[in-house]
Amino acid sequence: ETTGVAIFDDTPKQCKTGIAHRHLKPSLGIVDSENTANLPASVAIYSGLDVLCHALESYTAVPFDQRGPKPPSPLLRPAYQGSNPISDVWAMFALQACAANIHKAVLLGDVESRQAMLLASSAAGLGFGNAGVHLCHGMSYPVSSQNKSYTAPGYERVGHPIIPHGLSVIVNAPAVFQWTAPANPQRHAACARILEQARQTRTGSTLAVGNENDAGAWLAREIEVLCESLGVELGLQRMGYSVADVPSLVAGTIEQHRVTKISPRPVDRQALEQLFENAM
Repeated sequence: ETTGVAIFDDTPKQCKTGIAHRHLKPSLGIVDSENTANLPASVAIYSGLDVLCHALESYTAVPFDQRGPKPPSPLLRPAYQGSNPISDVWAMFALQACAANIHKAVLLGDVESRQAMLLASSAAGLGFGNAGVHLCHGMSYPVSSQNKSYTAPGYERVGHPIIPHGLSVIVNAPAVFQWTAPANPQRHAACARILEQARQTRTGSTLAVGNENDAGAWLAREIEVLCESLGVELGLQRMGYSVADVPSLVAGTIEQHRVTKISPRPVDRQALEQLFENAM
């Protein structure tokens, strides 16, 4: 309801991909949390984790004034232009709202928390709708499309193997943010701190799982702890992938220029190979 992107499955290339254009942005979007009242917990969890990555990726994306090539006019900037002062506001709001409400919305069915999550979803859309997302999403497309046998918990009634989008995104997130953090440790640490504060408030614990000295590892660990608390098991191996699948996964990612060019660090085949191996 907020972005200028349409996603489709490119079956010959075995990957999901997207078309981005300003004319795809809707004139009106109706967002009503009552439509989520009977949403199965598994769908709510993976949708919420997708929102989380929308916020994290748009905030840590390459800055708009560093994204190349520079267009001759601001009017000719691509739909995904990199992080910027406006997208940062939406991304941070979405991250804070998601971190504070995802557990109560999913595990308790709290109405106000469900409303907050839907608002976070739309806010994140406004953020990444012009900043863009990067490698968590870029790597997710072949993970979803090349799945042969895995059916995510809660999706058994679908009747065929399926890795929900949010799961295919979050499974790559710890490896991705450890790798991207050197590009801007401060932004990665800011995200980790928001997740830490929400976790400590929720659990009543002051336990720290990382610090600013290694912002990438800190953010990665906060994501892992969050997933553990929601009952989400990470690791591509759990989904039937092995190191032998890495070349095919890389091939399905490398041409996703719409998102790979938003990475805060330039990414090539060698880097993607390492990222997929680390996500196993």
